[in-house]
Amino acid sequence: MIGKFAAWLLIAAGVFNVAIWPRFFKAIVDDERAWGGAEKWQDPQSFFWVHLVLIATAMTLGVIVLVIGIRALRGQ
Repeated sequence: MIGKFAAWLLIAAGVFNVAIWPRFFKAIVDDERAWGGAEKWQDPQSFFWVHLVLIATAMTLGVIVLVIGIRALRGQ
């Protein structure tokens, strides 16, 4: 069983990840190193793909941690 403090900590960590990573994605999209073409969304480079995988993984884990925290808090 997860304690109340740990549950709130998991919720905070999940909310942090869900709030922060989309802003990071916007920064990657705006970065010129992400694109090989003259315009955005044209010829994505490895810089874009690596960061996209990082963001998707972090967001997925963030949502999982958030759900675990909520379920732990509700179970008490």
